[in-house]
This record gives sequence, C-alpha cells and structure tokens, in this order.
Amino acid sequence: MPHAVSMPATGLQALILCGPGSSFPTFTSNPDENPKALLPIANRPMVWYPIDFCYRTGITNITLICPPSASDAITTALNTNPFLTALPHPRPDLVAPHGLDQNTGTAEILRLPEIRELITSDFIVLPCDLVCELGGDRLLQAWMVKAASLPDLLSDGEPPYCNGGLGVWYETKTTPPIKGEETDFIVTAPMSMPPVPTSKDSLLPHLSYLTYSMPKDSLNDLVDQKKSFPIRHGLLRTHPKLRMLTTHRDAHIYILPRWILDFIQENERLETIGEDVIGWWAKANWATGLFGKLGMKKIIEGRSKSQETDKTARGNVALSEENLLDSPGRTRESYETSPPAEFEKAQGDDLLAKPKEAAVPPILAYIHPASVDAPLLRRVDTAQLLLAISLQLAKLPSIEETGPETASPFAHPKKLAYPEGVKPRTTITRQDCLIAENVMVEEKTSIKESVIGANCQIKEGAKLFQCLLMDGVVVGKGCKLTRCILGKRSEVGEGSTLTDCEVQENLLVEPRTEDKDSKLMSSSGLEASEQEMQEALDGIDEGDESAMLE
Repeated sequence: MPHAVSMPATGLQALILCGPGSSFPTFTSNPDENPKALLPIANRPMVWYPIDFCYRTGITNITLICPPSASDAITTALNTNPFLTALPHPRPDLVAPHGLDQNTGTAEILRLPEIRELITSDFIVLPCDLVCELGGDRLLQAWMVKAASLPDLLSDGEPPYCNGGLGVWYETKTTPPIKGEETDFIVTAPMSMPPVPTSKDSLLPHLSYLTYSMPKDSLNDLVDQKKSFPIRHGLLRTHPKLRMLTTHRDAHIYILPRWILDFIQENERLETIGEDVIGWWAKANWATGLFGKLGMKKIIEGRSKSQETDKTARGNVALSEENLLDSPGRTRESYETSPPAEFEKAQGDDLLAKPKEAAVPPILAYIHPASVDAPLLRRVDTAQLLLAISLQLAKLPSIEETGPETASPFAHPKKLAYPEGVKPRTTITRQDCLIAENVMVEEKTSIKESVIGANCQIKEGAKLFQCLLMDGVVVGKGCKLTRCILGKRSEVGEGSTLTDCEVQENLLVEPRTEDKDSKLMSSSGLEASEQEMQEALDGIDEGDESAMLE
C-alpha cells in the first residue's frame, strides 16, 4: 500500500494509545498475550490503521504506548507481521512506561515521566482502534489555519502560548448502524468563514468552536439529577448561536499543543483526555474565572508550578456541574474574551507578534460529514463494530481492479490472495469478500460477504454469510455460519450451525453444535481449586455457627 512518506515533515509527533481491549472479552481474555491492538480488521492488525493514518498525514515520529505486560506481544508483531514489517521507515517506536497498567486513564498517560520527556513538540493522540480514511494532512491544515498560532509555530517556544487544539467527532447513525454504540454530547458554536470560497477538499466548513463535551451517559446522569439540562448565561453571551449534537461520537483524534502537558500536570484529577481535558478546556472559553482557576492562565503565560506555590490560584477541577451550568449574571474578566475575538485579533494585528495578554487558546471540533460518499471514519472498539467495519472494508475494490492511483488507502492488492487454494464448484462473491493468503476452500462451499484470515480451512459444503474468520480457523464439513466472528486457530466441528456467535481463539466447537447470540469461550482457568472450595465451605460453616449462637 503506498504511503505519503514523501510529504514534508509536519513537525508533529504522534502517540498511539494501545489499550487493553476490555470491550472484546471473547478475543482479549488474556490482554498481555492477545492485546486489542493486534486484533485483525479486514485481515490487517488493528494498530496498522492509525499508523497508516500518520504516514498519510506526513508524520513519521510515531510512538506506540502500551502497558509493559503487552510489550512483548506487540514487539513480536512489529517484527513478524507482514503488514507491520512492510511499513516504511522510520518505523514506529514502542514505549511501555512502568507506571502504565490496564486501568490508567488517557490523561494520566500524558502525566507519566517517560511520556512527558518523550513529547518535545505539538502532538497528535490517536487510539489504536481508529479506522480513518480521511487524509490527516487535511485535518492538520485545518488546525494550522484556524487553531495554530504563527508565532508559536515559528518561534522558539516562548510564552505566552497561543496554539489551540482540535478534536474529531463523527455521526454514528450511518450505514452500517451499530446497536448500542457509544455516543457523546457536544455543543458547538459556528466559526466565521472567509469571504472567499474554500476549496472543495477543505475541511474548514466543518469546523466549529467546541463549547461543551461529555459522554452521553454523563449527560443522562446530569439530566436525571437536575430534571433538566441547565445552560449558563455566560455560554449564551459568549456564543449566541449553539448547536447541540447527541448522536455523534468522539473519534479520539486530538491535535494538541505542547503546553497541554503542563495543564494536565497542574490538575491531577484529570483522568481522560476526551471528557476531562477537552471538556474543561472547552468550558474555560466561556465559564467566568475558569481560565484562572484551572491554572491555564499561568501556564499560557509560561509560569511553572514551582514558580507559583499558591494552591488556590492553580485551581481545582472538582468544580461542580451545578456551578458551571447555572445562570449567574457575572461579567467575564478581560483575559477571558471568547476565542473568536481574542484569537483572531491577536493574529490580525501582527502575524509574528505575541499577544500582550494571555487568552484561552481555541479548542475546535471537526464534525465529520455523514454523507454516503464521505471517507470512512470509525472507532472499532466492540465485536459488532469489528465485524461491521471489516465487512465494509471487504467491499472496497482491490488495487488490482482500480490501479494504485485511485485505490482506497485500505484496499488490498487482491480480493482473493491465494486462488490456487480454492477448489472447483465453490461460490465466492468476490465483490464483497476478502480472502487472505494460504486459505484452503474445498468443493461445494459458499462464502458470501465474509472476511477470511490467513491459513484458514473451509471444509466441503460449509456455508458462510457475513462472517469474520481470524488466522488459522478451521470450519468443518457442512457447517452453516451467519454473522459470526471466529478467533484465531479456533475450530468449528462438522455439521454445526452458529448465528451471531463469537468463538474464542483456540476453542474447539463440538460437531453438530447449534447456537445463537452466544459468546463461546473456554472455561479453562475458571474452575475453583480444591483449596478454594474448602475455604468457601469453611466460611459457610462458620456463618452457620454464628447464626446458631445468636
């Protein structure tokens, strides 16, 4: 797959967060040996997609961040998986900080000493489960035009800092619809558009100022608690026009300035980037006094924590939602004017001059269009999404069909990588199937709208419809599988009928099994030992004796 590595260096670093994959219990029951980042999406490791996004953006300073326990598995994959070894140079680095475990929040990761030392410039943060067909260079260009400060980009990092940030959200009510997919609640305000028309490929029409952001679950809790959604007058005074979105989802693509690390360090209660860091930053643009209370003002001015020991000025993020969302009639301080007025005025006076007073840098929201022809942008963090996005990518024409110039960045060289392994008298719908190397397909089989991983065996008479098979799967004779995901090296016994099932890796499904809407997993390791059973019985006996004495 061609990569845009010939592009000029962007000067940004990329951090790809490789989490534990708790939303894939069937396939990541042992996240140290089988981390989420290595689950296959359309026959490529999940982490390949954000890495590819970085190369297409022009970013080659790429660092994967994972818990130390998963380091060996990811290192092995980087050195052996053909898709990862084919990546251009310079190759991604892998960092496994000692303080990082499976429960560490995304903002807490940026607080770790190894990560703070690693980041030396503005940077972009990506999740390992991102599938983004949109060119990252277009996002970067939009950020530079509307959120970045030319003095910051060209100077030696002298305060006050002016570079803002950018986040990405996408509509979830699209094809294919995924039942139960997480959504976020965001409130945006329109940006002023240039008088001249923008180019067709420009993302500027889809940019807006982010004023409020929280997960939909948090919004529901807030509404249940207050029996309404209170909006503060300060928000309406700053942004008279607001747009509220409830069916969009945070893609966890963040372009962030270097100074945000000090902001996170100052506020130890910030745990996540999306809900905490971005959420409070958005509120600081309109909430009276929050710019100073969060310690953001002194960070923008370049005053470090050691230079100012006044704890009250540093701020405490344990501010109640009630105080931030009620309707006091207080006036805003001079340094807290809205981003459009202060930021654009600072840029317009002198392109290379720093502003005299610190102001809240803007945090922007790119709302990805939901049109049918829009580039694919989705997080793949559940089994349903894993299946749906894999099947969607399988429908992309291959490079062999379209040529390298017009092919999607996610197109495979061929839809059927090993035609010699397919016996006669088989039915394979090539326009919506993807079959990897060394797959053996016997006679009288039917494969429709499915993705088959490398080294799989499909025995005689088997029928597969909308299925995802990871590497090394064996499907027995006469099996009928519909909308199933089969973990690597699993085996389905002959004559079995499975519908909407997930099969754990290395699991043998007994012949003639019939099941529906199930997660088929091994019970190995779940049995209680004799010692544990005896301790439980002793506890019951002691409880009975206490009850008799009473």
